Amino acid sequence: MAHATSIRYCCSNTLQQVRTARALLIAVLICIACAFISQAAAADWQHITIGTEGAYPPWNYFDKSGQLVGFEIELADDLCRRMNVECKFVTHKWRGIIKALNQGQYDAIMAAMSITAPRKKLVTFSRSYADTPNIFVVRKDNPIANFQSELAHLTLDDISPTEKAALDALINAFKGKVIGVQVATINQKFADAYLGEHAEIRIYDFQHTVDLELYQGRLDALLGGMAYWVPLIQSEQGKEYKIIGPQMTGGPFGKGIGVAVRKQDQELADLFSQAIEASIHDGTLKKLAIKWFTFDASAPP
Repeated sequence: MAHATSIRYCCSNTLQQVRTARALLIAVLICIACAFISQAAAADWQHITIGTEGAYPPWNYFDKSGQLVGFEIELADDLCRRMNVECKFVTHKWRGIIKALNQGQYDAIMAAMSITAPRKKLVTFSRSYADTPNIFVVRKDNPIANFQSELAHLTLDDISPTEKAALDALINAFKGKVIGVQVATINQKFADAYLGEHAEIRIYDFQHTVDLELYQGRLDALLGGMAYWVPLIQSEQGKEYKIIGPQMTGGPFGKGIGVAVRKQDQELADLFSQAIEASIHDGTLKKLAIKWFTFDASAPP
């Protein structure tokens, strides 16, 4: 019996040593794998794929020759040169653009994406590179075109009594009206939050569809970005339209527009932020904004 006990003890001890050795080996292999993954991730930033919508002029769109152009395309060229990396663009429709990023279809998004709290739960943002208000646009022949606001600018963060009165007047003016917005945008967030109980909100996949609905008189107004609409209204195409109400920022409109990357890619976000800072300080970003928007929509330093 003593011999049997000794054998069992020896076997048990040996088995435990084997398990310990196996665990140590697995741990070492995991560490090595993590090191290789980390090195690969760092190496990936020599070649960056940027996702954009390709349907939102003058931010990003295809010109008549089929070439992808716009403010963000030219800005990306400048940022990537500063980062000393090779960049290429791919296009994806706005609906699902963040999901595709997190699925690995591209490394970053530059698509006039506002930095908002809900989006920050899904992605990591660089510092902002543009900051543009949002406005209501109507046809000049619509009676609501006569609406006037006492405020030129309305900030939805920490609303003052004067701003509250202006917002209430705006909501009252749109009671019973039909308003168009693009899906999954900050404009839809605002419309749902402030106008959903007072007006009919129609949601569309593409901005150009919203524009067409307004032109054809099926909408009383649309809500859009000022940097999108100012160049359009100044063109022959926009002669039928008018901007009404205050220029709105803050709240659901977020904190400027930035580059979005996957949550774990803070290093890449930091690279973009450093390049954006440099572009702001030497005046390049301002020049690009004025070129494409006709006014300075660049983010402050």
